[in-house]
Amino acid sequence: MFENLSERLESAFKQIKGEGRITELNIAATVKDIRRALIDADVNFKIAKEFTDTVREKAMGQKVLTAVSPGQLMVKIVKDELAALMGGAESELNAKGSPAVILIAGLQGSGKTTFSGKLANYLKARKGLSPLLVAADIYRPAAIEQLKVLGGQIGVDVYSEPENKNAIEIAQNAIKAARSTNKNVVIIDTAGRLAVDEVMMKEVAAIKAAVSPGEILFVVDSMTGQDAVNTAKAFNERLDFSGVVLTKMDGDTRGGAALSIKYTVTKPIKFISSGEKLDTLDVFYPDRMAQRILGMGDITTLVEKAQEQYDEAEARKLEKKIRKNQFDFEDFKQQLEQIKKMGNIKDLLGMIPGVGKAVKDVDISDDSFKGIEAIIGSMTPFERANPDVIDQSRRKRLAKGSGKDINEINAFLKQFEQMKQMMKMMNKMPMGGMGMGGMKRR
Repeated sequence: MFENLSERLESAFKQIKGEGRITELNIAATVKDIRRALIDADVNFKIAKEFTDTVREKAMGQKVLTAVSPGQLMVKIVKDELAALMGGAESELNAKGSPAVILIAGLQGSGKTTFSGKLANYLKARKGLSPLLVAADIYRPAAIEQLKVLGGQIGVDVYSEPENKNAIEIAQNAIKAARSTNKNVVIIDTAGRLAVDEVMMKEVAAIKAAVSPGEILFVVDSMTGQDAVNTAKAFNERLDFSGVVLTKMDGDTRGGAALSIKYTVTKPIKFISSGEKLDTLDVFYPDRMAQRILGMGDITTLVEKAQEQYDEAEARKLEKKIRKNQFDFEDFKQQLEQIKKMGNIKDLLGMIPGVGKAVKDVDISDDSFKGIEAIIGSMTPFERANPDVIDQSRRKRLAKGSGKDINEINAFLKQFEQMKQMMKMMNKMPMGGMGMGGMKRR
């Protein structure tokens, strides 16, 4: 979502990258371009001006070390200030209580119900908790059914009272049900409402008073930009929520909401969400997001995603096979499956420093591996375990079985052999164990 802003900031830094030292003149030109880039990204003018004034002040007060160019120093200052603007440090979710109660609020169409399902999945899969989803949206006919479908997909119970038209009672009864069934987290999905709807605003405030939630998360559609920030401010004045969730982060938007909302409501962004898949929910780390905006990648998140998917014992076995040059097509297929579980392929590549810019105009879909999977799927178990036996006649059969051209089969087999050799070389290095074998499941 920050592609345009990233390009504009990179262009701004070019003003100073070739300079030998920082001066008022080159700082002024760079800062002016940064401010324009932020405003174009739908950041409020007051916030953009305050941000760039701070950047200018810090840049002029810095002495450039001989090992650091003015351009590098400017990038660091902007990165630090972007991180501070978005909250500085990550904010922990309060999931304590008997049970812990989390109230979900937001506008109609903000992705609130989907987020509720994602949060339940996150707490169950990554935190080992036993959540209960509560259908307290008594106005949207499909809301209860949607939550039940989501709960069914992740194996989480959903509490509902379809005939009851009192959302406060439903929330209170759900907490009692959670205690009796040993659920330690209750996630209450409330009805979407408009800030100007007085009756609905009173209802959500009444639910808050009745259940005393440890967390109130306000769900914001990041696609709505500055409007989302203004809505959050209105809601916060009535609800005093504890954190913000930005949804639809994969959309074609300018990023103003992510950059402005913490400054405006003084509440942290706790999660960011993209897509419809229930595992596409991430804790929001301001420093990592600042790095991504500035094209620095996000290796920390990439490693964490890998750690979540890789089993240590399996990784050790794989490392031994690589060392002995026994890595086969079955191993390769398993690695593809693990990578697919980590998330959107283009997003993953964007976390590697320098790669994000290279692939920004490349169409990389989650179906990118289907051709490779079709080829491997056309192999016999013996061929998968023994790549060297695949001769010309077997290649022709694979082409026919996978619906691929013989040249595509030849290219894939050549790439596989090159990858095997590269992996073998990497594992001979002293730090080889830092690869897959060094990954531990959390």
